Amino acid sequence: MLQIYNTLTRQKEIFKPIHPGKISMYVCGITVYDYCHIGHARVLVAFDVITKFLRSQGWDVTYVRNITDIDDKIIKRANENGEPFDSLTARFIDYMHEDEARLGIARPDIEPRATAYIDQIVDMNKTLIDKGFAYAANNGDVYYRVTRFADYGKLTNKNVDELLVGARIEVDEVKEDPRDFVLWKAAKAGEPAWKSPWGNGRPGWHIECSAMSKNCCGETFDIHGGGPDLPFPHHENEIAQSEAANGCKYVNYWMHAGAVRVDGEKMSKSLGNFFTIRDVLEKYHPEVVRFLLVSSHYRSPINYAEDNLIEARSGLERFYGALRDYAHVAPANLAEVSDTNYYKAFVDAMNDDFNTRVALAGMYDLVRDLNNASKTNPAQAESLAALLKAFGLILGILQENPAVFLQSGGNDQIAADEVERLIAERIQAKKDKQYARADEIRKLLLDAGVTLEDSKDGTTQWRRESV
Repeated sequence: MLQIYNTLTRQKEIFKPIHPGKISMYVCGITVYDYCHIGHARVLVAFDVITKFLRSQGWDVTYVRNITDIDDKIIKRANENGEPFDSLTARFIDYMHEDEARLGIARPDIEPRATAYIDQIVDMNKTLIDKGFAYAANNGDVYYRVTRFADYGKLTNKNVDELLVGARIEVDEVKEDPRDFVLWKAAKAGEPAWKSPWGNGRPGWHIECSAMSKNCCGETFDIHGGGPDLPFPHHENEIAQSEAANGCKYVNYWMHAGAVRVDGEKMSKSLGNFFTIRDVLEKYHPEVVRFLLVSSHYRSPINYAEDNLIEARSGLERFYGALRDYAHVAPANLAEVSDTNYYKAFVDAMNDDFNTRVALAGMYDLVRDLNNASKTNPAQAESLAALLKAFGLILGILQENPAVFLQSGGNDQIAADEVERLIAERIQAKKDKQYARADEIRKLLLDAGVTLEDSKDGTTQWRRESV
């Protein structure tokens, strides 16, 4: 039975879909003016795993993840570059898709862009004004009346008065109340703009998601997800806008991924600890990064540090080491292995608010049994390898050829073809009874981070050690 931690109620709840067997899920995506960073990767991977698991259990999932392709940062960056805003966003959308592909993140079913929903945004603003929840100021802006919505603050458990403290509120004489937030921004010189009843302008950030989610998922839908910085003000404002405009509950279950810290500190360009996905993948295999991200529960904070990446590489090596002789084995059909204890342990963990950390612990038990079976029961070993690969598909790992993975990464002090040349030389040295030279080559390779694995048939495998 699937349980989800609901940010709104601050507890785990048994999941009950609006429509039997179906799940509608909307996740706040990227604002596309720069490369995606490791914090984005956390959210993208978390909901990718969640979607893959739900589908593996027979749920019919409609996964929507929006793109914010118009806002202040986008306009500022485009002006700095001297290029049209849509040229900038198109380029960074392509970069985002490239990063996702390298991390094994599947594209959402629907990927709405804010600029394609201007008409729907304008219509929602009209409705809010007509109902008295919003007003047009004399400068062409439209604002939401925060005090008009009785339940404002229910997601983050704050009252309206508390929101005056610590919130990023622009005190503006055109507002009725400093807590009111913008729904429509009047056009300024040199900015992109669209027509509206209040003059040319563009949407505020929060209203974009209310309009897109309504049109892609309906007035009320099952799951809304996002990053750790979104509950306030973004998701709080979405609730206020949507429930006021539509007259019904907005979302049944709210899910938020945990923050990423770098060496224990908040990631920040000013601190010099800001890493894009591309920065990270220049040094680490994509599956190592993904393994680090799924090794913790999606709601838990995660520390991005060199030692943790080395540990992630080591964990993956254990899996790939067990699968090395089973590259030919296809992932199991989970419907055919649902009676096994391994399957039950994995599914129970994932049904408990998508606990990948516990699911991985069960996979380590599977690796242990696979290693034992490989010595005594080849048929059973193949079945266990197939099951391990099936779990890997859900988590987005174990997609490489084992030998290729084990011979990649590490410190790369020595190229693969040079390793193979030295192994051949060592084999010949042993045939010529030049044992000192054979030992010298083994040590040379070991010092370069390469471990040879000998058997009665000679050196049959090698792998790079984690660094």
